[in-house]
Amino acid sequence: MRPILLQGHERSLTQIKFNSEGDLLFSCSKDHIINVWFSHNGERLGTYEGHNGTVWTIDIDSQSRFLVSGSADNELRLWNVSDGKCLYVWEFPTAVKRVAFSDDDERVVCITEQRMGHQCVIRVFKLNHDGDGTTQSLEPEHMFSPIGSKATVCAFTYTPNLIITGHESGKIALFDVVTGTEVLNNERAHMDVVTDLQLSADRSYFVTSSKDKTARIHDTKTLRVLKTFTTETPLNSAALAPNKPYVLVGGGQEAMQVTTTSLRQGKFETRFWHKVFEEEVGRVKGHFGPINTIAVHPAGTSYASGGEDGFVRVHHFEESYFRAKPYGDLQLED
Repeated sequence: MRPILLQGHERSLTQIKFNSEGDLLFSCSKDHIINVWFSHNGERLGTYEGHNGTVWTIDIDSQSRFLVSGSADNELRLWNVSDGKCLYVWEFPTAVKRVAFSDDDERVVCITEQRMGHQCVIRVFKLNHDGDGTTQSLEPEHMFSPIGSKATVCAFTYTPNLIITGHESGKIALFDVVTGTEVLNNERAHMDVVTDLQLSADRSYFVTSSKDKTARIHDTKTLRVLKTFTTETPLNSAALAPNKPYVLVGGGQEAMQVTTTSLRQGKFETRFWHKVFEEEVGRVKGHFGPINTIAVHPAGTSYASGGEDGFVRVHHFEESYFRAKPYGDLQLED
């Protein structure tokens, strides 16, 4: 499984995402740039330039028509995927930390940072798909501030107007975006900041990662913790492998918190855990710094990781990965 190394960023990666077909991989970084790559060979297709600060977050709609991005320059931008044109810019008082499309591509949810007297705010915008996409409503359709700990990650569920949020305190919650009320929460889902949240294909369950060194699978309806994967390093990202019973997690101690330098330079590994038996089944080394973001190809044929080292590594799984049955003839019904 030789990785393809994508070198198109000068600073650390913040998020990477495949489109729904899996032929394109999008990456954003602290160097203000968003890149798009062909996932099969790692060729760079183009860049989306315009942000004036760290691009924290991106998402692509299911048709690969629109791309949204949130940045430290306090802007949420809407881009045309095919030609890299910026179609619309929303401006806020603070940085945009997370964006996500709804499953029907009609809406975008975004979280803005709590800073300088401004609350953490969650806004939902209704997108206008007519014409070339440049006529959008400046005002959000819904907007509210979560009470208590600030939200760090979010995603739409399949239930209309219901979003899942992960918080700085480790809490996971369900919010009704229309009323802004917290419908359900699990205060003790994690013991520290929730760093990533990725949904299963049918959105019935989701995986989160946290600085408390664990990744967990939760039920979307009840927020019950179904599985826990405990590592010895703070985690920045967790992803679910389609068609295989694996969870991929990545993280690492930040350089400034390391007191002794490890001799193993590839200490930053993507770990594969069996999602049912909660056991680690493999590791892939490679990054020279913490892994910040992991994404799995929607067909489950490859995965990509983006690191603090500024590289994206794309791994195409070999035949042995698909043949491997670490626990005998166990067939998982997806």
